[in-house]
Amino acid sequence: MPSLSRRIGFFTESVICRMTRIANMHGAINLSQGFPDFDPPVELLQALQRAASAGPHQYAVTWGAPNFREALARKQSRFMGLRSTRKPRYA
Repeated sequence: MPSLSRRIGFFTESVICRMTRIANMHGAINLSQGFPDFDPPVELLQALQRAASAGPHQYAVTWGAPNFREALARKQSRFMGLRSTRKPRYA
């Protein structure tokens, strides 16, 4: 059998492989591959349907949704003790 290249020695076990091995070891539900053998709860499916129907149905602008940016800025300001006096650059 031909020997393997030394270059493959740098590759490590994939996250999916590792999580599958750990889940099997502990008898846990394996969520690493995204193939559950059961349906989600009805409440979750209903919430998904409401969210999908409500929209918006487009990608956020490159710099992020304004409400998310504002919430993130408030949180970071609180934790970092900063106060912003600047108006948002992008609306």
